[in-house]
Amino acid sequence: MPERHVTVASKVGLHARPAAMLAKAAAEQSVKITIRKQETEPVEAASILGLMTLGAEHGDQVVLAAEGEGAEEALDHIAELVGSELDG
Repeated sequence: MPERHVTVASKVGLHARPAAMLAKAAAEQSVKITIRKQETEPVEAASILGLMTLGAEHGDQVVLAAEGEGAEEALDHIAELVGSELDG
């Protein structure tokens, strides 16, 4: 299963607006994407609630995973979002 390790760039972590933006982008992908911190169980990246309960803060490393046709491209897109400033 392809994975991407990404550092959360948003100053507020994956909360509120960044979580909503990420969930929307993940839901638009052709494959289901999960996200987890090293010590947690994965949650669906398309779930705002899942993202907020993950508790990913600025500077935390997260692991994105997906499986199926188009997984690599979907992970690249979502990894780019997680690694960018989504606060503004």
